[in-house]
Amino acid sequence: MTTAPVTAPAIVPNFDDEDPDRKLAIICSKGNLDMAYPGLILGNAALGEGIETHFFFTFWGFDMIMKSRMNDLTFSPVANTAMHLPIRDVKLPQALAPAPGISRMTTKMMKKQMDDLGVPTVPDFLEQIVAAGGHLWACQLSADMNKLDASDFRDDIEGIITAADFIEMTNGAQLLFI
Repeated sequence: MTTAPVTAPAIVPNFDDEDPDRKLAIICSKGNLDMAYPGLILGNAALGEGIETHFFFTFWGFDMIMKSRMNDLTFSPVANTAMHLPIRDVKLPQALAPAPGISRMTTKMMKKQMDDLGVPTVPDFLEQIVAAGGHLWACQLSADMNKLDASDFRDDIEGIITAADFIEMTNGAQLLFI
């Protein structure tokens, strides 16, 4: 005789727009140009809707908030099989992606496209997010591994905290890992 497994009903958070306690937690783990913008755009949209928004920067995501790197984020088409050039939507052959100068060229093209659309640079976007009430946090473990302290980061980072601290402060939040 077989019995059906007993499963608990799924816990689905309530993301009703009328919920004043609604939170969004975005973990930014990558610092290349094309991976920086999705979290910033989604976080900015959440803030525009009045949602409490927290960003947790870890590993390569530190490039977005480090004073020494935040103005020089790049885009690399290497292993990006979906890479299209804006000229007639031509796909960049993967054999050319690692060639000298390709990353510099594609970074310049992406920055121009963003500028043409009026999208702020990553540092300016983060400044706007903080001005709108967003919270920026750096990962303690990643900072320790890289021998970094608060002086290495943007001045508007609220603190260097553990992953457990971040999970606790964003309890019940919708979570995005980018």
